[in-house]
Amino acid sequence: MYYAFELSMKVRDYECDIQGIVNNAVYQNYLEHTRHEYLKTLGHNFAALAKQGVTPVVYRVEIDYKFPLSSGDNFVCKLRTEREGNLKVNFYQDIFRESDNKLIIKALVVAVVLQKGRPVKPDFLFD
Repeated sequence: MYYAFELSMKVRDYECDIQGIVNNAVYQNYLEHTRHEYLKTLGHNFAALAKQGVTPVVYRVEIDYKFPLSSGDNFVCKLRTEREGNLKVNFYQDIFRESDNKLIIKALVVAVVLQKGRPVKPDFLFD
């Protein structure tokens, strides 16, 4: 599968729950950080966009948890984007453990871009 962007990270101890695996909610942090880093590659800074009144916001998240990560695991979060109509953008994001390329999660994050509270076309996400 084609991915437009990849970001490598490492699981930190405090991200794990009592079972010794990454807490399910932490994966959303990984996904969001990857989207923000992707924006930078397009020449956009999330904080600067917000100061200009342009805010990409999450509309919906779907995550399929396939296999857990543990403390110290190195992993890569990959993404690709696709338009959904005029106003939504789909971020297809997959996380793979680097040691064996095992699929950890498959996610779909649907976002809309607001400018001064109103939806606008997300063209800048497809530069």
